[in-house]
Amino acid sequence: MRRLSWEQFDFILLGLVATLVIFGIAVIRSAIAGNEVLAGLVQRQITFAIIGFVVVLITAAIDYHYWATLGKYLYVATVLLLAALGIIGKAAFGSARWIDTGFFFIQPSEIAKIVMILVLADFFARHREQLHEFRWVVMSFLLTMGMVIWILLQPDLSTSITVLVIWFGMLWAAGLTWKHLAIFAVLGAISPFAAWPFLADYQKARVINFLFPDPNARHGAIYNVQQALISLGSGGLFGQGYGHGTQVQLRFLKVRHTDFIFSVIGEEFGFVGTVFVIVMLALVLWRILRIARTAHDTFGALIAYGIAIMLFFHMAVNIAMNINLIPVTGLPLPFITYGGSALLSSLLGIGLVESVAMRREPLSF
Repeated sequence: MRRLSWEQFDFILLGLVATLVIFGIAVIRSAIAGNEVLAGLVQRQITFAIIGFVVVLITAAIDYHYWATLGKYLYVATVLLLAALGIIGKAAFGSARWIDTGFFFIQPSEIAKIVMILVLADFFARHREQLHEFRWVVMSFLLTMGMVIWILLQPDLSTSITVLVIWFGMLWAAGLTWKHLAIFAVLGAISPFAAWPFLADYQKARVINFLFPDPNARHGAIYNVQQALISLGSGGLFGQGYGHGTQVQLRFLKVRHTDFIFSVIGEEFGFVGTVFVIVMLALVLWRILRIARTAHDTFGALIAYGIAIMLFFHMAVNIAMNINLIPVTGLPLPFITYGGSALLSSLLGIGLVESVAMRREPLSF
């Protein structure tokens, strides 16, 4: 049997993630300074961070091959949990995405991302040699949609798109043929038009406001983006200083501890601060991809690739939203944005990657 050896544990990856989490807590503290209603969020984020790093160590100690067996049960349990949101979910901002446990809120869609990575990694590993047959590609899509449909019903479009991006990225890593890629390129081009009638009113409004902004708007998504751009611009090269950002501290910038925390970093730490965050996240992705390339088997490699795809998509979308390249969406900046479910999900993903890293040596019997 394989001996558990912490020598293969990637302490550099853990250090990079810990630095981002600590930095994120500091930025959250500055973003909500003086707001008595939000005063408890910093302590709550610290609590989730401590729990999250314990989860990293426990998950790393568990052989990732066990998840191949448990994947189907986790899939069914997650689907049931998502379906239950319609009954016991906490409604907020026009959608029901959280379950109140009595102590804190849980967002099942964050769990769904990790579960789909495990399920798809197992599916693609078992059928890698059959992916040249389009029916197996379709089967993987239907497997993914079995989860996505319940997320859409919340409605949560951004997370639904994230899961689909994870599916496509892992499919590509598993060996998608160029012939099938051409088919998806066509489907991808027409999908925005086909999906438009099914979007919620607030989702349509975000797209319309992005394409045709009203320069005189004093509220809503347009106002938030305008304030985000002002925050980033006013930071200059080195920023206005920690706790001294005018847009942040005077509360012109809304949802500054969640969606627009990148703009807080830009105002208080300047261009240098934003580059620091991007470089740190890029190094995290590099370490994960390095582990994927040296994984013992396809299943482990695809787990690592899936986590890397999820984190990269979150980072790219959040930053692009803050600089007004895409419509406003709710995807977090990994390890930095406030949110217990998102932080735990990301740290659980790091734990799975560490589990793959610790078992890179061939099995010995």
